[in-house]
Amino acid sequence: MAEPRTRPLTIAGRVLAGTVSVAVLGASGFTWYEYRRLDGGMVKSAALTEARRNAPPHLDKSVNLLLIGLDSRKDMDGNDLPKEFVEEELHAGSSEIGGYNTNALIVLHIPADGGKVTALSVPRDDYVQTVGADGRMHKIKEAYGIAKEAAEQKLGGKGLSKAELERQSREAGRAATVQTVQALLDIPIDHFAEVNLIGFYDIAKAVEPIQVCLNNPVDDPIVARTANHEGGGTGLRLPAGVSSLDARQALSFVRQRHHLKNGDLDRTHRQQAFISSVVYKLKQEGVVNDLGRLQRLFDVVKKDVVIDDRWNVLDFAQQAPNLTGGNVEFNTLPITGFKTIGGQEVNTVDPDQIKRIVKQLFGHEAPPPQGSATADAPAPAPATATATATASSPVETPAATPSRARAVVDVHGASAEAAAAESKALAELGFPAGKATGTETGARAKVAYGAGAKADAERLAARYGVTATASSAVPSGHVVVTLAPSPSVPTTSAPTAEPTPGLPMQGPAVMAGGIPCVD
Repeated sequence: MAEPRTRPLTIAGRVLAGTVSVAVLGASGFTWYEYRRLDGGMVKSAALTEARRNAPPHLDKSVNLLLIGLDSRKDMDGNDLPKEFVEEELHAGSSEIGGYNTNALIVLHIPADGGKVTALSVPRDDYVQTVGADGRMHKIKEAYGIAKEAAEQKLGGKGLSKAELERQSREAGRAATVQTVQALLDIPIDHFAEVNLIGFYDIAKAVEPIQVCLNNPVDDPIVARTANHEGGGTGLRLPAGVSSLDARQALSFVRQRHHLKNGDLDRTHRQQAFISSVVYKLKQEGVVNDLGRLQRLFDVVKKDVVIDDRWNVLDFAQQAPNLTGGNVEFNTLPITGFKTIGGQEVNTVDPDQIKRIVKQLFGHEAPPPQGSATADAPAPAPATATATATASSPVETPAATPSRARAVVDVHGASAEAAAAESKALAELGFPAGKATGTETGARAKVAYGAGAKADAERLAARYGVTATASSAVPSGHVVVTLAPSPSVPTTSAPTAEPTPGLPMQGPAVMAGGIPCVD
């Protein structure tokens, strides 16, 4: 049987859902019949369609998976969650409070060779330009709700039922979230999974108790929240060290942001640590032997999790044991500071810095030489965007930047065979093939480009660890890649480089494979 292209963490979400689900599926060796039962009942989304039309090209055969945790107090049909459940059990305030914020965004980069999985959290308050929402600067968590509201207004006069209006407008929210993350990180998103507040709780209920570890004791008293006052607090009280949590406490653990030194940023590390703890628990306890818990998890996956319609759950489940071995590193992308904009406190970020970090972590760019300017230089405050995208229905997902033709790539190699092989590999990654010729090459790869081809040239240069240069000798719309004679020239299945030491991240990495201690 052919090796699957993807190496999963799978079905997803409010930080925990996907990890639990796929680990259970992979560990259980479930039958094809059981898989068909599960897949047939999954909620599928077509929100990737628009994002793929505008995605940066793949530079190898790795997979990028986006986990979306939706902090909505609504069910799939748009109905309020039961008041007594939200206020008394979850301590999450009224069902009328909050909108459709994505309070957890984690990108998993799964290398083609099955090596270490890199997980990157995007802080929810990062102030970025949205794509597919209204095209303006907002907190990244707001892209979903902005696009959803615009879609509701457009669809409002079409006579849709409340449930169908909710379904279609949520599609717009998902599409905007995927596109905004994709643009910020400059990577294609291959798959995504979403789970909401109640989905997280239901899955945590099925696997409780869950052990977590704190560096310091916490006391987060509840301050009453209403429609006119934010309030806050989760009611969580835990000592330093290892504690065992039930589902209600687990939700408080990943939601707490008050009484923490770094607020939301510490909450992000909590989410990462919680995923690690749950996967570790499933592995240590051999959940396959507990059919009752397995069945509850299957049922939760069906009713609470939304995945993209191109996701083959079975492919991911078969590879799940590779991830439960602890070969995952979580990091949080850096911010440059805090600012108050429009009465809201936001995280300022340097988009260029983030793109460089992502390329280096994912093995698509060589680290900067010692003593050179690095990615952690101060960044200017983000500028307000002037363009405004037009929101549309989920069937016609919100408008984004129109797709453009990619540059034609001519490849020169030490032999015609080497050039042809690399040209074919680049064509598989979406770059139109040009000439492939054998010619004398230098000691190092080179990338030159003609007019209008700078963006594609820079992406290709990152693949070879070099800098792209403009050349009047290269035709307009073309890129010329000259391969080095060394056998180290990357191919589509080349191993991904280990994360570069010293990259500026927001706090320490969280390593999977145990019960990590966090603040």
